[in-house]
Amino acid sequence: MSDIWTDRWNDRYSKEEYAYGEQPNDYLQQQLQKLEPGAILFPAEGEGRNAVFAAKRGWNVSAFDISTEGRNKAIRLAEINKVTLDYQVGELQSLKYSIGQFDAVALIYAHFPADIKSLYHKTVSTYLRAGGMIIFEAFSKRHLDYIAKNEKVGGPKEVEMLFSIEEIKSDFINYEVIELIETEVELNEGLFHNGKGSVIRFVGRKR
Repeated sequence: MSDIWTDRWNDRYSKEEYAYGEQPNDYLQQQLQKLEPGAILFPAEGEGRNAVFAAKRGWNVSAFDISTEGRNKAIRLAEINKVTLDYQVGELQSLKYSIGQFDAVALIYAHFPADIKSLYHKTVSTYLRAGGMIIFEAFSKRHLDYIAKNEKVGGPKEVEMLFSIEEIKSDFINYEVIELIETEVELNEGLFHNGKGSVIRFVGRKR
């Protein structure tokens, strides 16, 4: 990923306030409560709100991001909540996760650059054991219409970084689909996710 991309996220996460708040994403919270804790991976985890929630529920949490500032705030949040995270900084291909290492992978607003997003999905899928679960929520391609009405809802403005149901089906082809929908949500997450948005939600079990 380019230095511009890394600098952008370091700048966003360098402020005192948590960019997307300190509370977990609602969909992640709902879905994790249905599962027995095990080992879970959080790609593009930013400031750690979701990872910390999982750790508090007894999960063995691994996370990564390209932002050192994000990691610093995630570790601080973990310390406040008296939990630990294995949080690495770097691009996915430089990290040393193992095939079948995780019981769950949580992709929560993990909007990677368009040229690598499908590759990242397929790569993290290899780290999930058979029978393991993907939990996914991110902005859909229709979300651009919502940004046009209210920029405070946040999200990428490049349509190629947004998702469709067809893309998720293609990226996670060897999964039993528990849920796969495009829906409107009301977001109230920190400074940068506020208002109505259009998202893809996906829960799948790896075959």
